[in-house]
Amino acid sequence: MLRSAAFASGHELQLLQGGGQYFPALISAVDAAQHEVRLETYIFHFDVQGIQVAEALERAALRGVAVYLVMDGVGTPDVPLDWQLRWNTSGVRWHQYAPLGYLGLLIPGRWRRMHRKLCVVDGDWAFCGGINVVDDFLDPNHGPLRVARLDYAVRVRGPLVTQCRQAMVQFWARLEAKLQLEQLHWREIRKNWPVLAWLPRPALPLVATPLAGSMAALVLRDNVRNRTRIERAYLKAIGEARNDIVLANAYFLPGVRLRRALKHAVRRGVRVQVVVQGQYEYFMQYHASRPVLSELVQAGVEVYEYTPGFLHAKVAVVDTIWATVGSSNLDPLSLLLAREANVVVHDVDFAQQLDTALCAVIQTSTRRWDLAADAKRPWHQRVRDRLAFGLMRVLLFFSGSRY
Repeated sequence: MLRSAAFASGHELQLLQGGGQYFPALISAVDAAQHEVRLETYIFHFDVQGIQVAEALERAALRGVAVYLVMDGVGTPDVPLDWQLRWNTSGVRWHQYAPLGYLGLLIPGRWRRMHRKLCVVDGDWAFCGGINVVDDFLDPNHGPLRVARLDYAVRVRGPLVTQCRQAMVQFWARLEAKLQLEQLHWREIRKNWPVLAWLPRPALPLVATPLAGSMAALVLRDNVRNRTRIERAYLKAIGEARNDIVLANAYFLPGVRLRRALKHAVRRGVRVQVVVQGQYEYFMQYHASRPVLSELVQAGVEVYEYTPGFLHAKVAVVDTIWATVGSSNLDPLSLLLAREANVVVHDVDFAQQLDTALCAVIQTSTRRWDLAADAKRPWHQRVRDRLAFGLMRVLLFFSGSRY
């Protein structure tokens, strides 16, 4: 088994679709917390839904629970002053990861974002998926939505919760060390480094986990040791597929290795279905992906555009036994630059549940990609596709990444 997916047994899993299922489960877990809550999210939007989560974190801190919150500086550029005060007063410890500063994204190093959506409560339950802290019927850039955003998360109990917490503790310690280094005078850095390198980690009571249960693994991506783990997990599953592959990915722009793997799967007789964003959301993601999608359709991949609203899911099922739910898109931003987290599952029941949900989406809420219709689009739209694809390649070149 590849290091990218170190499976362990003994997991209890619950698939959560959309904020309607995710937020009640998350808030209930936070309200029941006795020791510690750790939450990481790309977007924390202070709409009605976000305020409910913010209030749950505040309540937990006020009753003595250690609460740690990390939000990305691009996804969450501003925290309202009243909530800064409320969290600081109640004892919620929070950070914005890598705020952009004056030059913003003009500096390629700042393209490396914290995109994962994780929560661990008391070292007992973990949540992982693609769902940000934002209302399903609201987009921070596009405003109110007519149809809820389509997204998934998973609630997990079992051995991988400890791995998830360890990753979050380590990330928090690095943020704290960086903050302290920035605040210290340069002459004091050397003297204080031993302290900063070994920040204390709060202990939690051990939580017993069942010996039986689903096989699952936590697969992380970062820019240090785990640069390719999520991509490798996908490549292994696709390479071993024998019957069918179903992918739903909001920003689907796979690199050469993934495209080759999908084409090889089709040649082996595997049915490959990919659900992608059907509505225009962002110029680069929408236009740059279209040449790649045409290439895959020509190779026999079935591509379906999700049309009722915005697709935000990052999930997959292979042979109705392997499944993944997480934060990672199959695009260069996720696979080359961002911190991401996926849960990968080997379990027939869970895979069947996700497969059933995705097949229902394909049957009721998509239109199939038509090569002839795509070729008849106005010439200026096709020019935008090529410009976006070319621009993406140039940006990757300046970032020092190969895709």
